[in-house]
Amino acid sequence: MAVGLFIPCYVDQLRPEVGLATLDVLESLGCRPDYPRDQTCCGQPFLTAGLTRESARLARRFVDVFAGYDSVVTPSGSCAATVRRHLASQVDDPRAQALASRTHELCEFIVDVLGVFALAGRFEARIGLHPSCHALRELGLGRPSERMGGGRDDPARLLLGSIEGVSLVAPSRPDECCGFGGVFAIGEPAISCAMGRDRVSAHRTAGAQMIASTDVSCLIHLDGIARHEGAPIRTLHVAEVMAARELG
Repeated sequence: MAVGLFIPCYVDQLRPEVGLATLDVLESLGCRPDYPRDQTCCGQPFLTAGLTRESARLARRFVDVFAGYDSVVTPSGSCAATVRRHLASQVDDPRAQALASRTHELCEFIVDVLGVFALAGRFEARIGLHPSCHALRELGLGRPSERMGGGRDDPARLLLGSIEGVSLVAPSRPDECCGFGGVFAIGEPAISCAMGRDRVSAHRTAGAQMIASTDVSCLIHLDGIARHEGAPIRTLHVAEVMAARELG
């Protein structure tokens, strides 16, 4: 299986260690992903801002770069959702729909494509798992609380919960938005920060030592809130937790 590794621009620029952890995890599971160096942004920031012409240019670039791979993996629920839900509507190319269906968030890929449901190793921590809105509600990775029934088990929760020593703690309103929302945090900073403070406080009250998520954007927001509030809580991407587990 030819696997293309898509690293979102904000991971590349702000938290590159998440990209390296993603590579480590995939290689530990027997994959040898290829990282095409001419990849660019998937276009999500432009799309959410209503700049459809600019987002379509990047969408076409994504198709040109990744169409030859059997699967595309990214450590971002929001970027995976952008490709899965919007790529085909932006690009008049027969390759786009098939590519969209082959693009996966990291944990989704591990569970659904590789068929790995549990991870060996040990990582001692009480972790509050923050499901990003895009991963939960656009990719359907979990069971949103606003729906009656349906949904599926969250692959990130399944994998983290299988690691010896990890204790997953549940904050109140466990799938509430952190308040980032891309351009929302810029346009409505007071509301965005208030939502972020609520999330950090809820995780602390639940006893979490760290907050983990499939999206670096959410984690950067929550990390900034925690540091500003002086809260003794770390933020780690799920890939970093999986890569840091001690293997016997």
